[in-house]
Amino acid sequence: MKLEIKKIGNSTGLILPKELVTRLGLEQGDTLNVIEEPDRSFRLTPYNQDDDETMELARQAMKDYKNALHELAK
Repeated sequence: MKLEIKKIGNSTGLILPKELVTRLGLEQGDTLNVIEEPDRSFRLTPYNQDDDETMELARQAMKDYKNALHELAK
């Protein structure tokens, strides 16, 4: 499916066709995460606040165990 990036007020955005929104089970006002892939593609996933909390715990653990993780990476 080909989508066009459009100017929306002072912003830029994508307009999702109604059939795609319906097929994905989305509703106006839903929040999505954008995940950038190494090949410059991206993936949209439903936003889940638990994911943010999990990532914050992971960041803190990586900070706390930075030296140990560095040694393990060798």
